[in-house]
Amino acid sequence: MSESPLTSDDFPEEEPDQSSADETGLGEPVEEPSEVAVETDATEEDTDVESGESAEPTETEEPRLDPVEEFKNELVLLPGDWYVVHTYAGYEKRVKANVESRTQSLNMEDYIFQVEVPEHEVTEVKSGKRQQVTEKVLPGYVLVRMDLTDESWSAIRNTPGVTGFVGLSNKPAPLSLTEVAKLLAPEPEVEPEQAQQAKGGGVSEARSDVAYEVGESVTVMEGPFATLPATVSEINPDTQKLKVLVSIFGRETPVELSFTQVAKI
Repeated sequence: MSESPLTSDDFPEEEPDQSSADETGLGEPVEEPSEVAVETDATEEDTDVESGESAEPTETEEPRLDPVEEFKNELVLLPGDWYVVHTYAGYEKRVKANVESRTQSLNMEDYIFQVEVPEHEVTEVKSGKRQQVTEKVLPGYVLVRMDLTDESWSAIRNTPGVTGFVGLSNKPAPLSLTEVAKLLAPEPEVEPEQAQQAKGGGVSEARSDVAYEVGESVTVMEGPFATLPATVSEINPDTQKLKVLVSIFGRETPVELSFTQVAKI
């Protein structure tokens, strides 16, 4: 009896091994690279938004006070009042030292607190070069912060170089805080470009024609003597500055100002 050859129908069909397919990853669909990139970019954008929101400042900076107003606020906290004392011309620094020395020797520290000679910086031209020099704002005057009593008045009045107080001889009037701030407050900071021009660097603007004459009456427009009348005593076209005489505490006081700080009457 002859045997018939075997065919594929004689063998049972084997089901594919699911576990092997899972291990090789052949049974799961593979995401296209472009879709993965899109999702990654979206995730990074979300992260950037969150970090940007957290980086925003939670508090706003307070505006800075004007230097003069800030100085006035400090003056309010100090004891005593400010008085103006006459001195011999050119003796301001010596009088300041004498008052400070007498205050200690007479044990007046509880009545006489501070002595100041108001000064400011100006630009001068010497030998063809610009330079910053320090000048006294009130030549012939010294400011004293004190509690006025008979003893403290006598200590100041009898100081060598002092000729008297401004005001009544035995009861001088104190300055207001605004007046003190104008004389002693620190000068505002100058921008680098403006400072360079003040020293003569950079591109200088064309000088304007001198429109003032010696003996002419003008009004001070800026600085501690704003609104006061003055008389022109000197003119310096190179520095665009004037020397004017201002009546301060009943005396003619020379003050140097720029052309832009005065106006014709």
